[in-house]
Amino acid sequence: MIEQPALYLGPWQVLDILAVAAILYQLYRLTRGTAAIRIFLGILAIYLVYQIVDALQMRMLAEVLGQFIGVGVIALLIVFQQELRQFLLLIGNRQLLSGAPPWVQNIFGRTHVQTDRDATWEALRDGLEECRKRGLGALLVLKRDADPSPVAAGMRPLDAKLSSGLIVALFEKASPLHDGAACLDRDRITWAGGILPVTGRIDLPAQYGTRHRAALGISEQTDAVALVLSEETGTYSLAKEGKITSRIDGTVLVDRLREAMASV
Repeated sequence: MIEQPALYLGPWQVLDILAVAAILYQLYRLTRGTAAIRIFLGILAIYLVYQIVDALQMRMLAEVLGQFIGVGVIALLIVFQQELRQFLLLIGNRQLLSGAPPWVQNIFGRTHVQTDRDATWEALRDGLEECRKRGLGALLVLKRDADPSPVAAGMRPLDAKLSSGLIVALFEKASPLHDGAACLDRDRITWAGGILPVTGRIDLPAQYGTRHRAALGISEQTDAVALVLSEETGTYSLAKEGKITSRIDGTVLVDRLREAMASV
């Protein structure tokens, strides 16, 4: 009889390893740049030690580490609450289904409504460019699938059709709503003056102010796209899925908005 080798890597075993590696990489992406990355790496190191100890049949130490890991699961759910929320949003993101056949997208409710939004983007750009000329800052949340309202606070309902004049009026310094964020749902401003959650990342450049951190925060907790007009530099930034692109010039703003919202 031919003995089965101690280490056998078949197709399913390789797939298993790749799946675990993909999950760990996504978790690393979500925690990178935050204080949680140290906790994540520490837990990963303990788990690897546990696997080695168990393979060497060091029963007592394996039992201790096993108990620690078992109890630590509850603690992880608390410590990594925000990161787990981002991970689940990533799994349910419509981008994962964007290349699927239409009937598959319909099953998951990912139907695409074809609308010409160029007029909306141009009106938004014109209003923001006027704000820039006046030395104003601005923060807008562009709704996609999920409603960003539950993670914002203090917003004032508006439900007004977007226009360049409305954008200027909202973010004029004399406006009581200028310090908060406004929410754009297709071609309507649904609320303004909202206070957004601020990101907990510690690796951001020093020039990022509260608006940039709030834009990252809302993009981490929802699938919304956040648009920032910097009061200091007069340039635009776009935050999406926990990533931010800065120093966007007004001449290419419409193109960047079209790309960011292409799946909506």
